[in-house]
Amino acid sequence: MKVFPFKIPKSGEDPLIYQEDIEVSFYDKLHQHEEIQISFIEKGEGAVFAGDTISQYREGDILVIGSNLPHVFRSDVQENVVSVMRTLFFTFNSFGRDFFELSTFRNIQPILESSKNGFIIHNAPKKVVKYFKKLKKADSYTRFILFLDILKWLSTSEYTPLSNYLYQKKITDNEGKRMQIVFEYVMTNFHKNITLDEIASIASMTKNAFCRYFKVRTNKSFFQFLIEVRIERAAKLLSNNEELSVLEIAEMCGFNNISNFNRKFKELKQLSPLQYRKLNL
Repeated sequence: MKVFPFKIPKSGEDPLIYQEDIEVSFYDKLHQHEEIQISFIEKGEGAVFAGDTISQYREGDILVIGSNLPHVFRSDVQENVVSVMRTLFFTFNSFGRDFFELSTFRNIQPILESSKNGFIIHNAPKKVVKYFKKLKKADSYTRFILFLDILKWLSTSEYTPLSNYLYQKKITDNEGKRMQIVFEYVMTNFHKNITLDEIASIASMTKNAFCRYFKVRTNKSFFQFLIEVRIERAAKLLSNNEELSVLEIAEMCGFNNISNFNRKFKELKQLSPLQYRKLNL
């Protein structure tokens, strides 16, 4: 299957597509699609890389991924545990070219604009969880009403952006495959000492060419990205593994200097590792 673009399977002529993923891990190939995606994580946890940023998701979260925003899920696979995600797909023109321009949807328009960068909402309330659970058995009309209820709730909710930078051009299939290889290697080996020679070789490029290539497509250096992956993993361990010391977690995530770990963690999370642990345990 091609990495770019990814086609959403459609059922008949319904402009609103519902999809339920029940897998050990979610779709873990870098991809993009025209449709805006609204996903409820019913079970499972892991990381999602969207645009230029990696974020953690967990059970009860809602992710909104904009049209043609490159993204990839990385589920934390646990033995005998499946991940469940309920998703709605639609485009700006699914219901007519000017549908979302109507004054009726004035309060929803900012959310649709924000979807371009994607965003995540943690711990969806019970009433919204019920909306998503009703989608599977709903007829087309009821599903559309539930969709509008979900949009209305999204328009009043606080959220965290998934991406700060958008690569304006559509990424080609070859580019997507190359970036997928890089992401996969980093997500598997972030705890090791990854050199520029090593990662450039993985991407089948020279060091200088790879640095330019990665920076143009993510607006950050490769090593900045690597540090962010390590810090996100450390944040998860701090939240879920109280028995591990900060030093142990730093070493497990590829940091051999505790001072450097503390500094980088605070730069990205605005809290020290201990403060973060206390807040999230």
